[in-house]
Amino acid sequence: MKKLFFLILLSLLYSCQTAEDYQNQGFSNAELGNNDEAISNFTKAIELNPDYADAYYFRGHFKSMSLDYNGAIDDFNKAIELNPGNLITYIGRGDAKAILKDYYGAIGDFTKAIELNPDYARAYYNRGNSKATLKDYYGAIDDFNRAIELKPAYISAYHERGISKATLKDYNKAIADFNKAIELNPDYAAAYYFRGNTKKKLGKSFYDDYNKAIELDPNYVDAYYFRGDLKDSLKDYYGAITDFTKAIELNPDYANAYYNRGNSKANLKDYYGAIDDFTKAIELNPDYANAYYNRGNSKKKLGKIFCSDYNKACELGDSISCNQFNNFCK
Repeated sequence: MKKLFFLILLSLLYSCQTAEDYQNQGFSNAELGNNDEAISNFTKAIELNPDYADAYYFRGHFKSMSLDYNGAIDDFNKAIELNPGNLITYIGRGDAKAILKDYYGAIGDFTKAIELNPDYARAYYNRGNSKATLKDYYGAIDDFNRAIELKPAYISAYHERGISKATLKDYNKAIADFNKAIELNPDYAAAYYFRGNTKKKLGKSFYDDYNKAIELDPNYVDAYYFRGDLKDSLKDYYGAITDFTKAIELNPDYANAYYNRGNSKANLKDYYGAIDDFTKAIELNPDYANAYYNRGNSKKKLGKIFCSDYNKACELGDSISCNQFNNFCK
């Protein structure tokens, strides 16, 4: 009897909960990392109050964190319908659109956030990222400039502006931005990596930057790859193979890493190993003309049939392969 009374009392207590109570439960669950429970709480809040804009926003936010970007956008749409003046909802929807590669839609949302608050640095930064993805690098730089003007210690804005400047071949100014990002955060692995890439374009020493990027982030795939490329150019083929192998361990679908490791093996006259790597690169990228050509070269060194590889590379548009095919296979 007591148990039945307790259950009835508990039921009555829950039935008295308000939408705000469920929203607060959602925050508590979110703090504990229980996103699914949090989403359920916000859903309950919406059921009790279908015009609760904040509940739609927060449910959308946690759907985004759970990688349900389409569901998040639906919630942000409703939140905006109910409260068109909440700029953070436009930011959330813009972020979700950008992840779904709707960059123009994202730019529209970030622009709306800027209209609501022209001094909101994050909106300029996010819009700059979307513009850069669309290759509007000058527009991106303008947005990063404004973000930095509003927030002078905006590390990511310096970094992204540096990437846009480097893409526009304004290498010295790009390096200055990477330097600033490193000054603000000496443990920013990506800034060292991109500074190394940019120094390479200017013919400056860049090896230390790749080393530092890897020291800070031992899983930095591209840093291993490009350090391997440098080692290969310096005829440190064993060192290059080690770096390419590490890049492959971290990303087994990295066709260029297999290809370049194959080149390093071929330079060491390990033609069988080279053929294996070129074959894997082709498996990952069937239109990899250079991989067919260099596999043909390794086969030729071993006295194996190689003409089909030269022919395929020629079909894919590699003129050197066409010449080799004409010279050796006709």
